[in-house]
Amino acid sequence: MAAAMQGYRAVIWDFGGVITSSPFAAFARFEAAHGLPDGFIRRVNATDPDGNAWARLERSEIDSAAFDALFAAESRALGHEVRGAAVLPLLAGDIRPRMVAALDRCREAGLRLGCITNNARVGEGPGMAGEPGRAAEMAAVLARFDHVIESSKAGVRKPDPGIYTMMLERLGLPAAACIYLDDLGINCKPAAGLGMTAIKVRDEAQALGELGRLLGLDL
Repeated sequence: MAAAMQGYRAVIWDFGGVITSSPFAAFARFEAAHGLPDGFIRRVNATDPDGNAWARLERSEIDSAAFDALFAAESRALGHEVRGAAVLPLLAGDIRPRMVAALDRCREAGLRLGCITNNARVGEGPGMAGEPGRAAEMAAVLARFDHVIESSKAGVRKPDPGIYTMMLERLGLPAAACIYLDDLGINCKPAAGLGMTAIKVRDEAQALGELGRLLGLDL
């Protein structure tokens, strides 16, 4: 098949911001509505990125109540208090039909599919902060993957190289045989460092264009 002829045997996907719309737009709307500086929530998340409330929640080291208080303290230290409970609902994104269609096309081409997602045990689905009742919709998408690794269950999160290695072991493939897509450059770097071909997702058209060219597929 065309994809196999390109030397790739698997595509590994991030979920939020790739399969679903990015939470960053929701962050921006929240910031505008509450008089916060542009990019403030992302700045809180980027401060002490491996040990802050966000990282600890995604590794299931704390629960949502502790996250609420810790995120409030961290944001307050940066000048504006934001409760963690107000941020979690912003993670819910809409499924992108073109990305789901691309999953199906890759499967038809004989490619293995993996998903690595940083998430928290809050709400439903791989983002676990979605609207109630969307579990079936999310499950239908997740069923397309051969393997799904969730940080909240694995106890390790991106960009720790260990979570990428875990996926390679489950797929039984070398890194060079895999393409990885993520909307965060910091999460693409470890994948590339291991030998995967990494695509930083800026938007659907750009990501699917790059993926299609690599695989020799019309996506």
